[in-house]
Amino acid sequence: MSSSPLISKADELDFIAVGAHPDDVEIACGGTLAHLSRKGYRVGIVDLTDGEPTPLSPGPEVRLEEARQAAEILGVSVRINLNLPNRRLFDSFEHRVALAKVFRQYRPKVVVGFGGRTVMASPDHYQAMLITDAAVFYSRLTKWDEHFDGLSPYTISNQLSFPIALHSLDLPESSGYLVSDIGDCLEQKLLSIECYKTQFPAGRKRVFDVVESMNRYHGQIAGFQAGEIFLTYRAVGTDDLMRWAAPAFAKP
Repeated sequence: MSSSPLISKADELDFIAVGAHPDDVEIACGGTLAHLSRKGYRVGIVDLTDGEPTPLSPGPEVRLEEARQAAEILGVSVRINLNLPNRRLFDSFEHRVALAKVFRQYRPKVVVGFGGRTVMASPDHYQAMLITDAAVFYSRLTKWDEHFDGLSPYTISNQLSFPIALHSLDLPESSGYLVSDIGDCLEQKLLSIECYKTQFPAGRKRVFDVVESMNRYHGQIAGFQAGEIFLTYRAVGTDDLMRWAAPAFAKP
């Protein structure tokens, strides 16, 4: 599911979402990926591991096919699996460099990954957050060419995070929060999650109800039919407070 390290400028990505396992990104921000893709942006997913073994999956090839189908539903341009070890994922120099190489190759404007801990869920999530934070930094470092296979340094414009806790409305600490409107893509998001039949068989339908309820709640607090929350690490500013506060009454 990965691509050649040599790509053209036309193949660069606007937005990359990083997950620990296939299905993490779909649950956290699949609606946003679909919405951005509809608007013409090139979006990508990086799965750090193949997520295997899991109790109901016959093997990684099945999980990877589920991931391929989900990416197709969301309109994802590129999906890469770094094949790092599931259940034994740790923040290490090698793992940081592996992800930073992807950033140097595809040169995304925005990167989004895990924010905060997911207590009682996979510890891989927190390690993925640490790896992503470091890789964003490593991507721009100069005078370190020997570690990056000749890929030029690249500075990512902005980094956001997603909370993935489905059992609480509490949010991790950050500089601020924003809600992405996914009202037109919620069904698309749910369909992408349904691709993972090894993870969400018929007996786990409640997961879809929880995801939909959470997204509808987050959308409603921002005035949308459905939404996904992102954590920001920079203050969000505006050069026209009226346009932000009351867009219908803003001056042209």
